Amino acid sequence: MSKEEVLKQIENEVNENDVMVYMKGTPDFPQCGFSNRVVQIFRQLGVPFEAKNVLEDSEFRYILQEYSNWPTIPQVFIDGKLIGGSDICMEMYQNGELQELLKKESAAES
Repeated sequence: MSKEEVLKQIENEVNENDVMVYMKGTPDFPQCGFSNRVVQIFRQLGVPFEAKNVLEDSEFRYILQEYSNWPTIPQVFIDGKLIGGSDICMEMYQNGELQELLKKESAAES
């Protein structure tokens, strides 16, 4: 797949899913603690999310980092916008910002 095709795929995934998580491993078998933390946050909130394992394709991972201008994995996108990684999600979860953002996103769809 060409770089342009991968960028288009990422753009489609980010825009077509309310919550898109690029992670190491899968939600049922995360392969790093940071990815696991993000999965646990969304499961705790009962929020459905789409996930993609970036370990399956190293080139995809590098193009994703270029797309988002974010150097680490996991990367969480909500409503088409990059939120950040594990630390930011945890901070937003703990202070309630993540729940508010998800409510706004959900209300916007109604």
